Amino acid sequence: MRASQTVDPAGSPTTANSITIDELELKFPNGFVGLKSTKLHVTGGQFCTLLGPSGSGKTTLLRALAGLIAPTRGRILIGDTDVTALPVQARNIGFVFQNYALFPHMNVAENIAYPLKLHNWSAADREARVKEILDLIELPRAGEHTVGQLSGGQQQRVAIGRALAYRPSLLLLDEPMGALDRRLRQQLGADLRELQQRTGITAVYVTHDQEEAFILSDKIAVMSQGEILQYSTPSDLYSRPRSRFVARFLGEANLIDVQSMQDNTALTAYGPVSLSSQTAERGKATSPALLVRPEDILFNPGRTADAALAQPLKVKICRTLFLGSRCLVTVLAPDDSEILVECNKSDVPKAGDDVSITWDRAATVLLDS
Repeated sequence: MRASQTVDPAGSPTTANSITIDELELKFPNGFVGLKSTKLHVTGGQFCTLLGPSGSGKTTLLRALAGLIAPTRGRILIGDTDVTALPVQARNIGFVFQNYALFPHMNVAENIAYPLKLHNWSAADREARVKEILDLIELPRAGEHTVGQLSGGQQQRVAIGRALAYRPSLLLLDEPMGALDRRLRQQLGADLRELQQRTGITAVYVTHDQEEAFILSDKIAVMSQGEILQYSTPSDLYSRPRSRFVARFLGEANLIDVQSMQDNTALTAYGPVSLSSQTAERGKATSPALLVRPEDILFNPGRTADAALAQPLKVKICRTLFLGSRCLVTVLAPDDSEILVECNKSDVPKAGDDVSITWDRAATVLLDS
């Protein structure tokens, strides 16, 4: 498990360390299980996001990685070094907190220089490194500014710059954009991703926001109730979730209970749903549900049958939600269950209309649980 070599554009060559979490468990004194047996490997130089709702264990895992809380059992390796028993200060980790934790009585340059003082850098080296970091975070003339003079986005950059100043082994971020509005989160997310790629540092990021996770991540670990349910790339998680929870947590999801399978056909309350042979082969003995994303469903008012499409289902238009560039239409199936259909805002049928829907068979996913 070798660390990959990268170059810090604001300084000397650095090492991108991998992270290995091996059978990590954490039980609090009151008996609450914060982490069930957890395994995770983050390749050096990658951006990994821990994604899940409140109470899923993502912040607990991040704090254990930082050394802020001790696991009950298991190991944490940074590169080839077992750091499980090492204190926080011995792990060489940069940490960005949700509230940034900048010192209001210090200017920007002094905030960035603070950890360098703790690491006994000389005054000349501190001054040179602060200048490098200010250039890196694209705030070259903000050194003398107070924290109060900065916008929320600028404060976030300073917090990240301070965490990177002494060239840590890892960068850990605990929901640092939670207090910002959506547009700013998107912009700063893109900036953070670019900064991480330029420095080559391995990063672990905690959020409950799927859009942030998609923007930032090489890989995402979806967590619930103290365990990682699925760990993969953003596109793979969205396109091929393995469980109902992951399917619902990552975007809008239509879930159709499967009563039984016959060859390449799933028997459901809507009637038979034909699948591609590849889809039907995946876990057909254990999969209790089908996933169809709203954007994969088409309104199909009696068009010529297409072998690539599922058998049309007659539905009634219930309501429409206008979302700017698109619309989300709720339709009622024959059993009065609701199905979501995403469509272009110029192609919205009227409430009360009887129409048919269909979808690409290859886009249908069989869920394992």
